[in-house]
Amino acid sequence: MSGRSIYLDHHATTPVDPRVLQAMLPYFTEVFGNPASASHAFGWRAMEAVEGARRQVAALIGASAREITFTSGATESNAWAIRGVTERAGETRRRVVTSAIEHKSILEAYARLAAQGWDVVIVPVDRGGRVKLDELVRAVTPETALVSVMAANNEIGSVQPLADIGRITRAAGAVFHVDGAQAVGKVPIDVNAMNIDLLSLTGHKMYGPKGCGALFVRKRTELTPLITGGGQERGMRAGTLNVPGIVGLGRACEICRAEMTAEHARLGALRDRLLAGLMAGVDGVQVNGSLDHRLPHNLHVSFAGVQGESLLMGIGDIAVSSGSACQSSSGKPSHVLSAILGEDAVPSASIRFGIGRGTTEEEIDYVIEKFTTVVRRLRELSPVR
Repeated sequence: MSGRSIYLDHHATTPVDPRVLQAMLPYFTEVFGNPASASHAFGWRAMEAVEGARRQVAALIGASAREITFTSGATESNAWAIRGVTERAGETRRRVVTSAIEHKSILEAYARLAAQGWDVVIVPVDRGGRVKLDELVRAVTPETALVSVMAANNEIGSVQPLADIGRITRAAGAVFHVDGAQAVGKVPIDVNAMNIDLLSLTGHKMYGPKGCGALFVRKRTELTPLITGGGQERGMRAGTLNVPGIVGLGRACEICRAEMTAEHARLGALRDRLLAGLMAGVDGVQVNGSLDHRLPHNLHVSFAGVQGESLLMGIGDIAVSSGSACQSSSGKPSHVLSAILGEDAVPSASIRFGIGRGTTEEEIDYVIEKFTTVVRRLRELSPVR
């Protein structure tokens, strides 16, 4: 496989599926109307495409089409969910709850709420990266307005017990928001069975286009509009709709719904092959997060006795990450690893592998060989060893 780069960073983004691209193409040049143009066929055809995509997105998560509002992506949806709930909350509900391993778009929004005087509670997670439910029960009180917990972590891939969290939140009369960016299309999500009131998702994590996502808003959930000034999206998010992106998002959701079970099994087998090969090739390999409750395409491991920067340089033709793409350039220890291992126990060389739809067994075997070779060489060069 000499000269070929291997992409194993599918948590950061995914390539657009060719079937998604084919669905999108006509809406750039042929069906180019503005969906808000209700007086002629150009607008009607565009609106038909938007509504078709809305049904496709809804079907993937067990929602109704009217509960789907299109956005630019999960970060926007997260921001809207938090602001939309807290701006409508009454004076008796001034508490918000989240977990210690959330995406920065959640944690930073909560930090702003704390600065504004809100009672912000950060619930710890266990060694596997799952929310401690006993701590959550104590945190979610009648004064709680919002509970926001991600469906699956973007670094260690841990999948949360959403149905349990949903029951706890519903019992307290609070709103339950889920950041589903990493999980939707990868593992089953049912907003009704899980008592989810708000759910964020994005196209580019599931082989759809960048710049298009959605927020599920359960019927009768009180939420302030994100953008005013137009009647688009029932007055909740003004602005001309991104028709090609929305069509692509819908088609990506349709494909995931049809192929999720088979893809889950295939990617899980590749992940297990990768882990077995790494552990057979070198000692001192530590898996971070639960293997039992994990995204099928995720593997996050640490290599003892190796510096992280040296390891990334040594495997230069393999695209992986040392953490979230949103903070990989900060140079700071991962807050996710700090939460599950302790701040003083975060390993230097921790790698996130994100296996994808196009990953092959041949590529996995090459990655095993390359990492094994590089880790052994770095350990031989280490003055400590």
